[in-house]
Amino acid sequence: MKRNIRHLFSIILFLMVIVGLLSFRLSLKYGSIQLKNETPFVEIAKFRVINETLLKYASIDVGEAKLKKEIEELLEGNFGNSGRQRSFLSSGRYRIDVRAKSARGLPVRPRSPEFYKLWLSFRRLLQDWFRNRRFDQPDVMLDLKSLVKDLMDKNGGETKGLGRKYKSCAVVGNSGILLKSENGKLIDSHEVVIRLNNARTGNFERSVGKKTSISFVNSNVLHFCARRDGCFCHPYGANVPIVMYICQPAHFFDYLVCNTSHKAPLIVTDARFDVLCARVVKYYSLKQFVEITGKDVEEWGPVHDGANFHYSSGMQAVMLAVGVCDNVSIFGFGKSAGTKHHYHTNQKTELSLHDYEAEYDFYRDLVARPKVIPFISDKFKFPPVTIYQ
Repeated sequence: MKRNIRHLFSIILFLMVIVGLLSFRLSLKYGSIQLKNETPFVEIAKFRVINETLLKYASIDVGEAKLKKEIEELLEGNFGNSGRQRSFLSSGRYRIDVRAKSARGLPVRPRSPEFYKLWLSFRRLLQDWFRNRRFDQPDVMLDLKSLVKDLMDKNGGETKGLGRKYKSCAVVGNSGILLKSENGKLIDSHEVVIRLNNARTGNFERSVGKKTSISFVNSNVLHFCARRDGCFCHPYGANVPIVMYICQPAHFFDYLVCNTSHKAPLIVTDARFDVLCARVVKYYSLKQFVEITGKDVEEWGPVHDGANFHYSSGMQAVMLAVGVCDNVSIFGFGKSAGTKHHYHTNQKTELSLHDYEAEYDFYRDLVARPKVIPFISDKFKFPPVTIYQ
């Protein structure tokens, strides 16, 4: 009996040892899993914090106070004689371009009825534009068809396509890399071709094509055109619509004077769309700055001159195409050794107020993973985008 009890006790003791060893191993195993996963959890949390910080800083326009003051001065009639407020209205003799003509062909003078009418329109446009900058903007991508495409279609007598997108669009940048390929025919095969800042096509058709459906410019380009006789700004023909974003508020006067002489539509982009583009580009610039330098996000401003930082014309033209086209092709965006900054000029250096590298990151996401692009409404469906080098 005692032998049996001892034998049973030995078995129980053995089982207890086995259970103890298994428990110990399991505790080590789960302990090691916890330790291994601790770092990824921290990394994810850190990424979320950084991401939220980037979104927050990208939403802040450090130049807003300066812009507000500038607009207040413009509304009071103070156009200045230099800097951002410079306009063809500040000639010193007339406060308006001496070649601007009324309907009767007479020069428009500051105190004339023609000027007063122009002045009232200027104030209204400027106030509405600045007011729209304060509105929430994610859904503006859904409105681009009616804000831009439908206006151009109606002017051209096209009514069947109202409310629909263009089937295919080519956005042609101005980079010198265009001269490395012969994509002219491919560009012209798109339903709509968008060109930037009046870049000429003559002698470059084999590389850049010759078809132009939309001329996309910044207001500095129109400001230069306004100084020309008849406000000529039609390198692609008088029937090509012009879409323009405002760089300087005073340029609304250029728009008003030039708009009367344009056969094709001259459209100013919605201020909500401008703000959206600014936030997207700033987000990518902040993200790249933090990842490359390892510095705090607050140090970005001095490096990129935060108050004057701005998206490029090409970036907003791409955003426009994404909003009004079913398929988007991008040509002439990027750079390589030995190429000029612009294919049609001798300019070799990039403008410091743009962060082109950040914009290239945006284009890559637009092609491969558009859902990660911030500030755009979830209701918006991104079209397929292809980049040609």
